[in-house]
Amino acid sequence: MYAPAGPEAVEKAIVAYGGVQMGHLEKGLVWISLFIAIAPMLGFMGTVIGMIQAFDDIQKAGDLSPSVVAGGIKVALLTTVFGLISAIILQIFYNYIVSKIDGIVNKMEDASIALVDVMATNNVFK
Repeated sequence: MYAPAGPEAVEKAIVAYGGVQMGHLEKGLVWISLFIAIAPMLGFMGTVIGMIQAFDDIQKAGDLSPSVVAGGIKVALLTTVFGLISAIILQIFYNYIVSKIDGIVNKMEDASIALVDVMATNNVFK
């Protein structure tokens, strides 16, 4: 069977291979995205647990004084802060990786265009 060998076929093969390589580059990004979404939720869950602890301490003491609820509120605020800090750090890391992948993809596209141009200039497609 005859396979076309013109510039369109070469370009199609390069695009297909580039898609495969881009899939390899983006393989682990789904996990980072997942942790970016989960980190604040875990922080807010800690907030709820801390508030439950604070109300439980109020109930046990039978008194509403700052020293009774301070521990629970501290847990609530710390877990929120740690969840948000984790998500922010992961988001920065994710954006850095995505920008690096975009740079690699742009270089691959430029190289493929240059390759097809060189092949056309040297009459490879005749």
